[in-house]
Amino acid sequence: MMDVARTAGVSPSTVSLYLRRPEAVSPAAGQEIAQAIEALGYVPNLVAGGLAAAGSRVVSVIVPSIRNAFFAETVAAMQTELARDGLQVMLGHSEYSDTDEEALIRTALAWAPAAIVLTGLEHSKGARKLLAAGGTPVVEMWELGEQAPIDMAVGFSHTAVGATAARHFAQQGKRHFAFLGARLAQDRRAAARAEGFVAEARRLGLPEPPVLNHPAPATAEAGAQLLGRVQASLPGLEAVACSNDLIALGVLFECQRRGIAVPADLAVIGFGDLSFSSTSNPPLTTIRPSGDLIGREVARLIHACVHGTRPPPGACIVDTGHLLVERKSG
Repeated sequence: MMDVARTAGVSPSTVSLYLRRPEAVSPAAGQEIAQAIEALGYVPNLVAGGLAAAGSRVVSVIVPSIRNAFFAETVAAMQTELARDGLQVMLGHSEYSDTDEEALIRTALAWAPAAIVLTGLEHSKGARKLLAAGGTPVVEMWELGEQAPIDMAVGFSHTAVGATAARHFAQQGKRHFAFLGARLAQDRRAAARAEGFVAEARRLGLPEPPVLNHPAPATAEAGAQLLGRVQASLPGLEAVACSNDLIALGVLFECQRRGIAVPADLAVIGFGDLSFSSTSNPPLTTIRPSGDLIGREVARLIHACVHGTRPPPGACIVDTGHLLVERKSG
């Protein structure tokens, strides 16, 4: 850092400020520092910086699956916003395991992170104990429910998402429908969508929809297999809600193979509004969770904590809602 300061003709404290908050340095000084860093190949020692500040510029983000496009969108939006504060994302992947999540939390706390971001509201007792003792700001994302968050939360009700799908089918005059999901025992948010779907059908006085579960991760292949299973067990099936758009895509493919007209013979609704959803055949009706908005709101809360302007308790829970996107599949 001393070499960068000499080359740029500024003080070491100005270089330090630039590395933490580039916008706080004048454009002219920032340009000189950036050129010096590039010329010297300087890489900041984050461990040394963390020791000096009793904390690091790292935000630990733990997601259940790096294969899931929902979380990729959220992390990308979060990283863009956090970078404005000079914060870097350290990503962990728990594969829907509470034990693995707890181990990742323990590792993250060893780095004295600026904040920890978790997915969902359900965590092991050990994880909660670690977080309570650590004093690090915690944001739980992608879920809101009756359970109070550990610290802060950004997300929406998955039960309400399921209810929206059931109401949509009922408004179309459908009576016999089912919910198709994957790894529902591990993916508690998908299970909550299934529960909301069944409960709303029951409230509307409709036959209780069966819930079919595939034990492997959600894929188009899983969706095709689930459709075969539900058709064999439920004559008169009129509509299916899927735990995500990949499952729904597999259902659409299988309908084409079986000569099932969508939506005339079978209405299909997904969840996620993934990139292919608007261009599938037919375009997929789905429910959009606004993953990018979740990422930006998480970053906003972390920004407030880092700068000592933590929101009051009532403003630490942000409901990003969900949106039904009606297309041609149902």
